[in-house]
Amino acid sequence: MQKTTTATTGAEGRARLALAQAEFEPDVVYLNTAALGLPPRRSLDALQSALAEWREGRANPAAYDAPLAAARASYAGLVGVDPSCVAVGSQVSAFVGLVAASLPGESEVLTAAGEFTSVVFPFHAQAPRGVRVREVPLDSLAEAVTPRTSLVAVAAVQSADGRLADLDALTAACEANGARVLLDTTQAVGWLPVDASRYAYTVDGGYKWLLAPRGTCFFTVRPEHADGLVPHSAGWFAGEERWESLYGAPLRLAKDARRFDTSPVWHAWVGQAPSLDLLTGIGTDVLHGHALGLANRFRAAVGLPEGDSAIVSVAVAADTPRELERAGVVGSTRAGRLRLAFHLYNTEADADRAAEAVAGRLTGEER
Repeated sequence: MQKTTTATTGAEGRARLALAQAEFEPDVVYLNTAALGLPPRRSLDALQSALAEWREGRANPAAYDAPLAAARASYAGLVGVDPSCVAVGSQVSAFVGLVAASLPGESEVLTAAGEFTSVVFPFHAQAPRGVRVREVPLDSLAEAVTPRTSLVAVAAVQSADGRLADLDALTAACEANGARVLLDTTQAVGWLPVDASRYAYTVDGGYKWLLAPRGTCFFTVRPEHADGLVPHSAGWFAGEERWESLYGAPLRLAKDARRFDTSPVWHAWVGQAPSLDLLTGIGTDVLHGHALGLANRFRAAVGLPEGDSAIVSVAVAADTPRELERAGVVGSTRAGRLRLAFHLYNTEADADRAAEAVAGRLTGEER
């Protein structure tokens, strides 16, 4: 499988990070990327131009292929695969469902307890065919893989609390037992380096760390596993020559991962392409160092040990959300805990203001 990498050096990436931050204009300290990312100016400009063309009657449907192709190539570069291994759609659960439907009856799917439902519901829906879902604690996932396990479905970074899966241990266990991995990278790609070529399948929703309007999703599949998936949602956009695949038989799908494409939410991709161009220009190492550095700055300021995630999850006093609102800090609550997420547009001042609002209000263990 051919791999591509981001070409910037660390110094170039840091310079581009500084320039990129000027493209964001939040009115608050925004630490809620784990729920919804913010758009850079370049994406808003592209969307405004596309919307104006639509309003004026000058929009050409075929022209939307260009930003989608650019986004596919940029995403492939971020995760280290060839663009031919990347399919596009709009929802994580649709691609997970594609994998779930491909499993033989009586298959065992292993997942982490408390995993995001879009990663596990499609497998539970296969219960009438005998597909069984087994849940174990995230920290025990690798050791729970056995020869009975057909697939492990898990997020690289947990949505609820930002914990990272031990992917090295997991891939080793799966290789030893003949199991495949479906990795949800929705809370990872954009701040955490991910090599998608290591996994049979990965899936990533773009509206969080990839800074897109809601309606973009990426699915990677290793070439040796593609023929085992039936393109149940095949439509005109999955055709080898899509604008020649609008009507009638025979089936003439793309030969690579594009056969799994679903008809795109056009304007979402108009916004996604410039955002990915910005992220790839900075580089994953710089994005990772920046986000993790801010998260650890916050952790240190409130008396927590250093962590490995850009997402901080803490149990806090009941009035903490109100205090954060007074301080102009936007986070979220997941699984009964405060969740703060640090991304490229955040600064040391953001981490410090959030820490001032939270300090003295922690009531339990950090994750």
